[in-house]
Amino acid sequence: MRNRFSLLHLFGAGLVLALTVLGTDARADGMTPPQQDQPCGSPAALDDGWAIATPDSAGMDGARLCGIAARLGLRSSEVHSVVVARHGKLVFEQYFAGIDQPWGQPEARIEFTATTRHDMRSASKSVTSLLVGIAIDRKLIASADELVVKFFPEHQPAKSAGWDAITLRHLLTMSSGIKWDEALPWNDPKNDEPHLAFDADPIGYVLARPIVAPPDTLWTYNGGGTDLLGNILEQVAGKPLEAFARETLFQPLGISDLEWKTYKNGKIAAAAGLRLRPRDAAKIGQLLLDHGRWKERQIVPADWIAQSIVPRFQAVGYFGGTLFYGYQWWMGRSLSDGKEVKWVGAFGWGGQRIIIVPDLDLVMMTTAAQYGQPKEGLAAMDILANIIIPAVRDAH
Repeated sequence: MRNRFSLLHLFGAGLVLALTVLGTDARADGMTPPQQDQPCGSPAALDDGWAIATPDSAGMDGARLCGIAARLGLRSSEVHSVVVARHGKLVFEQYFAGIDQPWGQPEARIEFTATTRHDMRSASKSVTSLLVGIAIDRKLIASADELVVKFFPEHQPAKSAGWDAITLRHLLTMSSGIKWDEALPWNDPKNDEPHLAFDADPIGYVLARPIVAPPDTLWTYNGGGTDLLGNILEQVAGKPLEAFARETLFQPLGISDLEWKTYKNGKIAAAAGLRLRPRDAAKIGQLLLDHGRWKERQIVPADWIAQSIVPRFQAVGYFGGTLFYGYQWWMGRSLSDGKEVKWVGAFGWGGQRIIIVPDLDLVMMTTAAQYGQPKEGLAAMDILANIIIPAVRDAH
């Protein structure tokens, strides 16, 4: 799940507690107040395809949303951005200065704004899944039931026994059954993930991993499987993954300011390397919410979206084992005002979250620098359950 560099010097946000929050933005450790003539969290007009509305016009309590910064300060959250969309319109965005270490760059304090790209980390996996659906729709791949080894004939001699039964679907659901562990410390030689970044032949490394369980019987979080999917996409598209993603997904979404980083070995990091503006990342959530459509264009097949968010496995060992997993998408629930609210999410290391709440026609996107912290992602779930969902006024 992680591509670890040096841990960040985490910063506090205690000053938030002393500030009022209704009708104003909080300022703590770089949390910047809004323009005097604009309501708290008013989205910038960037001509990027987002329709902009006030929270109240979209059936949300704008004053309640203005309490987000202070709520984040209660947990010293290191959150860099919060973006909220309702009924297909951007209704709230807030950005906070803070320490970060973008992929391959030195640690620094960054003044995050609406036009600042941020690492998505493992939320990249969910985007890779969308691209697989697009490739199948374009007949570049026959189906998710294609055998993985078909795409890697040059690795046949090195592959472990059992790979002949593993399909793309097993990679998508992380149920291939291969022996894999990336929850260990980054410098632990038993951690499989660094091999993706440093091995001259990371594909060969993944295919050589032993099979410890039949496919569809054991869920194991596995970025190596996602990198196999990225490599397959490059093969069938005949172009780099980023180029295919720009052409088929990002350009139709009106997203041009992006990066898809490579590992130290020069290989594309399909599982973790995407960098987007937060409000562009929120478009990914809106795309899922609208069954693969953006505006009037069907970008990802609706049936692929539907298949992607079917709960297929209990995510044992991650986030308390309380979440479900589909095609590189997480499924969970929040308790808000005494009611259970279900959601779908793209999760990235450090607190990157794209959360889609279908029953409320709502998208929330957060970025953060909670790398390696036990409370990673807690702040996003907290404001979702205690501020954003309760701010919805017209829920039925």
